[in-house]
Amino acid sequence: MASERYGVRVPMKAWRPGRGDMRVHVQSIFSLAVAFVCLAASLLVVTNLSAVRDRWSRAGRATVYLRDGVADPEVSELVRALERTPGVKRVRHVTSVEARREIVVDESDAALASLPPSAFPASLELGFTDDIGETDLQSIALKLRALPAVETVETYQRWTERLSSLLGGGVSASAALAVVVMCAVFSVISSTMRLLLSRRRTEVEVLKLVGATNEFVRRPFVIEGAMQGAAGAAAAIALLGGLFFLVRGRFDHELANLLGLSPSFLPWTVSLGLVLLGGALGATTALVSLRRMAAI
Repeated sequence: MASERYGVRVPMKAWRPGRGDMRVHVQSIFSLAVAFVCLAASLLVVTNLSAVRDRWSRAGRATVYLRDGVADPEVSELVRALERTPGVKRVRHVTSVEARREIVVDESDAALASLPPSAFPASLELGFTDDIGETDLQSIALKLRALPAVETVETYQRWTERLSSLLGGGVSASAALAVVVMCAVFSVISSTMRLLLSRRRTEVEVLKLVGATNEFVRRPFVIEGAMQGAAGAAAAIALLGGLFFLVRGRFDHELANLLGLSPSFLPWTVSLGLVLLGGALGATTALVSLRRMAAI
C-alpha cells in the first residue's frame, strides 16, 4: 500500500541523489566508453575487411602477363579475342613503358628508377561483368595460361583468401573483446552501484520502512545502470566516429586507391546494436550486483 501510495513521489526522491552524483556517473561512463571503443574499433575493422573482401571477390579482375618479345599483331589479336569472350567487360593493354611509369612514381627512388622498361612485363588488364562466376573466371585463366604469348595469369584469388583469413581473425578478436567488454561493464557498474548505494543508504532504509519492496527500491539503480551502459557505448561510437572521419578526410584518396573502395563507418544497425547492448549489460549488471547486496 505504501509503495503504491508513493508510486510517483518515491521514484522522484530516489532519483534526486543521482543528480548530485554526476562525478560518479561521468567517471563510470568514461570507463565504459574506453571499453566499448575497443570493441567498436574491432567491429569497424571487420566491417571494412568484409567490404574489401566482397569488393575483390566481385571485382572479377585479372592480369595477363605477356612473354617478352611478343609481336604487336599477336597482342592485338589476343585483345580482340578477349573482347569477344562472354563475361569480359574490358581489356586494357599495358606496355612495359606504361607499367614502369605506373610503378616508378617517385624518380628519387634510385633502385626503381635505375630499372629499364624491359624489367616491367607488358600485360593485359581484364575486367569482368558482375555476374561472372568463380568457375568461369578460373576457366578463362586456365585457357589463357595455355597460350604461347602468355607468361602467367594473376586472378587475385590469393588476396581474397588472405583477406578471408584476416576477416576470420578479426571476428575472433571481436568475440574476445566482447568478453573483455562484458567483464569491464560488470566491474565498473558493480563498483558504481556499491558506491551509489552507500551514499543513498539512508533513503533506501526509509523507503523500506514505509513498505517499499526490494524490486521497487532497485528500479532507479537499474535504470541508472542501463543509462550508464548505453551512454558509454554511445560515447565510444561518437569518439570513434570523430577519429574515423578525421583520418578518412586526410587519407581517403590513398586508401581508396589501395583498397579499391573508400572506408566506411559502422552501419547504423551495428551502432544502434552497441548502444542497446550497453544498456542491456548495464541494467543486467546493476540488477545482479544489487541482488548480491544484503540490503536490497
